[in-house]
Amino acid sequence: MTAAGQAFYRKIASIVGDRSLQANTKENRMNELRIGVVLADDHPGMIVGVSHELSRMKEIELKGHATNSTELVELLETTPCDVLVSDYAMPAGKYGDGIALFGFIRRRFPDVKLVVLTMLDNPAILGSLDDIGVRAIVSKADAVSYLFPAILAAHTGGIKYHSPTVADVLKDRETRLAHPNAKAELSLRETEVVRMFVSGMRVDDIAEKLNRSKKTISTQKARAMAKLGIKSDTDLIKYAVENGWETSSRATRDHGE
Repeated sequence: MTAAGQAFYRKIASIVGDRSLQANTKENRMNELRIGVVLADDHPGMIVGVSHELSRMKEIELKGHATNSTELVELLETTPCDVLVSDYAMPAGKYGDGIALFGFIRRRFPDVKLVVLTMLDNPAILGSLDDIGVRAIVSKADAVSYLFPAILAAHTGGIKYHSPTVADVLKDRETRLAHPNAKAELSLRETEVVRMFVSGMRVDDIAEKLNRSKKTISTQKARAMAKLGIKSDTDLIKYAVENGWETSSRATRDHGE
């Protein structure tokens, strides 16, 4: 067990108050804690790397893996597990990805705990995960060893675990939410531009329709993204989808991952 895992293990033990969790020997830990884990990621190399890391943990039993949402749901239907470790962005598959997929998983398999593994560092998206009750989020920018304490947190329940990169992003988000004057709301014109953009219109088209210059439209779009903490058009589309804004297949196709 990693040092991070040992420290978090002791924290869980103190909170839960179960003396069996406080046992110091590897044998007792193995007897008392065995977590079935399913992996989901559309990058085979990531599955191999994560599987290798988790296979070293005696408390974890790997149950299988999936590379898209269709495979994942089929696997969960036939293979009971305790924790699902899933990438956020898996565009292939009939159940979608991101918030939509995780919401479906939580409804269809309520006993399966969720750990989200992602490259995204967008505060709106990570905040949305936090808002829907995802207790454990790990950034792919952080060491894979952070997955073990995340899995422990998800399995135990009631305890949040964020890897360092995620924790920093969400801390900044909480600061902005606590001080709303530090980050202005979108203006009417900025909102108008963003809504038209995510509906599938290009900057040139928006400029022509609103009788503004292309430079003005680009500036308003950039300001809106900065206020939302969004760095890419792809994340802007995801933000729009997750917040119920009308989008088009063209926008998703042009800017999707």
